[in-house]
Amino acid sequence: MRLLNIESSPRGARSASIAIAQSFLAACRQAHPELEVDTLNVWEEDLPDFDSRAIGAKYKGVAKAPLDDAEATIWARITELARRFQQADRIVLGVPMWNFDYPYKLKQLIDLVSQRGMLFSFDGRAYGPMLSIPRALVIHVRGQGHDPIAYPASPGFAHQADYLDFWLKFIGVKEVRRLMVEHTWDALATDTIAQARISASAIAQDF
Repeated sequence: MRLLNIESSPRGARSASIAIAQSFLAACRQAHPELEVDTLNVWEEDLPDFDSRAIGAKYKGVAKAPLDDAEATIWARITELARRFQQADRIVLGVPMWNFDYPYKLKQLIDLVSQRGMLFSFDGRAYGPMLSIPRALVIHVRGQGHDPIAYPASPGFAHQADYLDFWLKFIGVKEVRRLMVEHTWDALATDTIAQARISASAIAQDF
């Protein structure tokens, strides 16, 4: 089994989302000794800008027109990144909350790999997934907690998780599991992270 481990925090050893994912991966390795883990850290990976050259390559590909050298180089890199999703049997994604959303580097990865003919199909009328991955785990890490009674003006957290659920199912993940971890910056942080690592290990048993 090949597992794609996407890290979207730049904090390395200080990251709660990475630490929790590592507990999950350790338990997965115990349950599946043959497990292969492909770790994609969006901060360390060579992610090209999705700029005019990348968009030009995208549109030329749809039109089946030849690419120039710069476009071909970028499209080859996009294809390489998408292949890591195509080769995955499972996905785990650690997501810290930034400004009530996810890190911009994660969105950059999503924009790069979510290409017609790579991760999804489109026939002019309907979209379809091109992957067939039984399940993914998304570890949502938030510094504070969301209490709509105590903080009625808070925009809430649901939209962040809902978008990632939608995207993963759009490309072909059958089941998306969530592990919500809040209060990772306050006095509850140590206990919260420790409990989350235990929960992550338990999820790994039937993943």
